[in-house]
Amino acid sequence: MSPGANADPEQPPEVLPPQGLSSQPLSGHSRLVQRLRRRYGDDLGLLPPGAPVRESFRIAFERLCARGEPTATALRIVRQLTLERLVGLDCDHGAPLETVTTAMTELAEFALDQACLESFAQLDTVHGEPRGESGERARLWVVGMGKLGARELNVSSDIDLIYVYDHDGETTGVDGRARITNHEYFGKAVKLVYGLLGETTEHGFVFRIDLALRPHGNSGPQAISQGALEDYFQVQGREWERFAWLKSRVVAPRAAIEDGSAQALRSSVLPFVFRRYLDYNVFESLRDLHRQIREHAARRAAGRPERANDVKLSRGGIREIEFTVQLLQVVRGGQFPELRTRPTLDALQRVAAAGLMAPETANDLAAAYVFLRQVEHRIQYLDDQQTHVLPMACDPQADGDLNWIARTLGFGDCCDFLRELDRHRELVAQEFDRLLGGADSCKGCHNGRRTPTLDFETLLAELPGRLRERLQGWREHPRVLALRDDARGRLLRLVWRTAQWLQEGRVTEDAALRMADWMEPLLRRESYLALLLERPGVHERLLRLLGAARWPARYLLKHPGVIDELAGEAFLDERFSPADFERELDERRAALARTNEDDDEALLDLLRRAHHAEVMRTLARDLEGRLTVEQVADDLSALADSVLRVTAAWVWQRLRNRHDEQPHFAIIGYGKLGGKELGYGSDLDIVFVFEDPHESAPETYTALVRKLINWLTTKTGEGDLFEIDTALRPNGNSGLLITTFQAYADYQQNRGSNTAWTWEHQAMTRARFIMGEPTLAPRFDAVRQAVITAPRDQHALRQEIVAMREKVRAAHPVRGGGFDIKHSPGGMVDAEFAVQYLVLAHAATHPELIPNVGNIALLQRAEAGGLLPPEVGQAAAAAYRSLRRVQHLARLNEQPTQVEPAQVAKERAAVLALWNAVFTG
Repeated sequence: MSPGANADPEQPPEVLPPQGLSSQPLSGHSRLVQRLRRRYGDDLGLLPPGAPVRESFRIAFERLCARGEPTATALRIVRQLTLERLVGLDCDHGAPLETVTTAMTELAEFALDQACLESFAQLDTVHGEPRGESGERARLWVVGMGKLGARELNVSSDIDLIYVYDHDGETTGVDGRARITNHEYFGKAVKLVYGLLGETTEHGFVFRIDLALRPHGNSGPQAISQGALEDYFQVQGREWERFAWLKSRVVAPRAAIEDGSAQALRSSVLPFVFRRYLDYNVFESLRDLHRQIREHAARRAAGRPERANDVKLSRGGIREIEFTVQLLQVVRGGQFPELRTRPTLDALQRVAAAGLMAPETANDLAAAYVFLRQVEHRIQYLDDQQTHVLPMACDPQADGDLNWIARTLGFGDCCDFLRELDRHRELVAQEFDRLLGGADSCKGCHNGRRTPTLDFETLLAELPGRLRERLQGWREHPRVLALRDDARGRLLRLVWRTAQWLQEGRVTEDAALRMADWMEPLLRRESYLALLLERPGVHERLLRLLGAARWPARYLLKHPGVIDELAGEAFLDERFSPADFERELDERRAALARTNEDDDEALLDLLRRAHHAEVMRTLARDLEGRLTVEQVADDLSALADSVLRVTAAWVWQRLRNRHDEQPHFAIIGYGKLGGKELGYGSDLDIVFVFEDPHESAPETYTALVRKLINWLTTKTGEGDLFEIDTALRPNGNSGLLITTFQAYADYQQNRGSNTAWTWEHQAMTRARFIMGEPTLAPRFDAVRQAVITAPRDQHALRQEIVAMREKVRAAHPVRGGGFDIKHSPGGMVDAEFAVQYLVLAHAATHPELIPNVGNIALLQRAEAGGLLPPEVGQAAAAAYRSLRRVQHLARLNEQPTQVEPAQVAKERAAVLALWNAVFTG
């Protein structure tokens, strides 16, 4: 039975190994192979056994040259031997796709290197060396584009090249004569390289060379200086060229790659391909490019129905897989450098790892890509033609070719093969259409309704009252008037969509008004209009977020790029993962380092973007009701811990006077950070300690801490991270910024003449080891335990804490008769001071109070331990939780934290009962 017989047509058929390994290898059906074996049968052994690689080409090339073949001929013969070998490995032995693409790519690199060496030698003899202004030899970089750049070259492909040289100038001449400009020199070199590789002789060609992707296309110079290339990118570079340059790579000469000089080109290319912000403007340009490709394919197929079965350019073909992954890379690659990779299969895994594509979708597209590329190779194995069109089963030869392709892929007949082909192509087409909206997508369609042709007056007439009044001013607003026509069209379609949702009750008018307030300052950054229009789900969730509270609008205005975090539903059911966050940051840093972009400014922005994105995710979960107030605080505190760990590690690695691979220091958290009660925008109360006997340690760690604080607090174009408060260090603001751990321990444990105050011991109840030297963590825990369990006069302690409470109350007077959630009698501070007293007074005899588990749990433990009357601790814990929730919502809505006393009468009474039980009972 053939594979797939009687099987579910929706399921992929069983695939068998290639057939025909006995008497007649399948490779023998290839007319290309037949010709090669007839013509070069005696030379096939010149290529070493096994899969061809760069060293194989070198050996075969040198053997051919040794027998007197000129460079051009030797390279052509090497190519023919390589093709014969690859057809056999692929069709007879099932070699993986990578074997074929790697061999062809390395053959192109080897051939280009040899052609450059010979061309330069010829030109140097006539014109001398090309020199730059400083007298150094000017370099030519051969830039491979497309599949050559991505190391994915197929067996009968053009090589798309762009020739760039680093410096203008002129050659040295020979005996003072025949000087020419570098531009002329490299123009001649390009022609020589073409002659050596691209011209057809009795041995064929090495590679067809296509220069159409160079600046200005076929009307541009064949070689361009790096400076002229940068000018072109800035002034004339088109959106589709960014996709072409995404896969660019210097492929020759080999010397320029090995000595690192070719890396200089990346500084010109990267800013052109990858924008600093999320770049949804490219959606429309890629749609246009794809539409042109499909129209061109349709014209080619007119009257030629067989051309409709193009595995590269037809619907669901290779090009749509490439476009899908390249779009995601270009949109986000500026902010997420780990997405910057050239090979398609690697890029698919990276976009999946970044959460931009479901892993199963990435795997399906990868499987489709491998299958389609293998089909493409077999089509080209037949006659060495640059074609991607399947043979039509309408004549004996084509029918035999189609069956041969099926058999080399392990299928029993062409019907099973064609079903599998259709399955892959349909999957690819569906994913492509989902991402780009389909070739016939309606811009602005909503539930099947097409957006009407809009002008501003017509749109205003359809808006409800307050929104219409708010947008009236946009008719004459300078930012609106300055928009290009396409951007203004996007803006009108967004407003129209918002109005439709408002009419349906999906969003509130407050949300629409806040969105108008949010959008107005950002109108110059058209990418955000494109993002919201392309991602209706992001648009709707943004409106819900803005409608839920006021603070998110202010946060989003400061950090608009984070709205892309609202895509998809999956993140709402997740929680912050410190390990994933830190791993992703290190991957991004490593990606920047590979292209020498990891300077301080880039890393500062990287940290800020990552932090803002996580805050955005937590905020969305919070406002969607997926997290409790305590969970929000836990996640924000864990995020702060991660940022401190990553930042400290990066700063240490960049510290010039560090004397060890790892720093021997630690960060202690106090206050809200120590108690894991951080809110949005909370500052960090932290203390730095070190334990390092090296003679330069004090200066080194002081420099580390200063740089660390600078990295955390400096405002860049991406904002800042945290405000840092170090007032709780020994001796407060008059003390050293960082002390030895022993000095810290002595101060806290009242050893010596310089000791901590009671209020500092109160703070110690909420202190926590955040990060640092692992051996210091248990030592800190021991010091904390010693401090909070030390013998104390409970009456004196009670008086000191009450006196401190009065000082705090005096510093935060409550006026107007309202109840301040935090500072009024019966408010949160009363509960916190009561807990601190209970811990300091009783932890020695009630060890369950030692762990830093938060005020709510400690109140419950104190009651369970008999330190509070029945129900008092539980009621106070519930009241504290309720007051935190009220405070949280008030801050989100940017409202005062003072409420009518009657609104929290129950909570106030519970906290006052706690206060009386602890301090007056």
